[in-house]
Amino acid sequence: MQAAAPVRPSFADALRTLEGLLLRGGQSTARRNAWTAVLEDRRRAKARGEAAHVLEAAAEARHLATCCDTPGDNPRTPSRVRVTCS
Repeated sequence: MQAAAPVRPSFADALRTLEGLLLRGGQSTARRNAWTAVLEDRRRAKARGEAAHVLEAAAEARHLATCCDTPGDNPRTPSRVRVTCS
C-alpha cells in the first residue's frame, strides 16, 4: 500500500495561522467578521443593481406598450394623430 501524500495547507490557511500568531483572538475574529460584512455588502449591491436593471427594463417596456402605439394599431386613435415617444 502506498502512503497518502501529505496535505499541504493553502495560502489562506497559512495567512490565518500567521494572523493567529500575530494578533490576539478577538482582533482576528473582528477582521474576519469585517471581511464577511464587506463580501455581503458587495453581494447586496450587485443584487440591487440587477433589480434596478430589471425594473428599468419593465418600465421601458410598459412605456413603449402604452405610449408608442402607431395610429393603425389602435382603432381609437384617429389616423391624423401622431404619437411620439420620449
